[in-house]
Amino acid sequence: MVLVLELVLYAFMACLLIRAVFSWIEPYPKNRVHRFTVDVTEPFLGPVRRLVPPIGGFDVAFLLVFIAVSIVLSLVQRTL
Repeated sequence: MVLVLELVLYAFMACLLIRAVFSWIEPYPKNRVHRFTVDVTEPFLGPVRRLVPPIGGFDVAFLLVFIAVSIVLSLVQRTL
């Protein structure tokens, strides 16, 4: 069970990173990979973005969610 949670957290982090790359290159809006990463990450980024607005054009919500997932991942790995 812990390995499944670890795999899900790694996959979510990958989605976050792919979304960050797509934010720099502005892909075609109907790109399936882009749409998938937005659909997976937006439920987590949206609420954080409402609490912490972008600073100087930099999306702080992405950084906060990425750090939070990293912390949860390290806690999960310590239970092994």
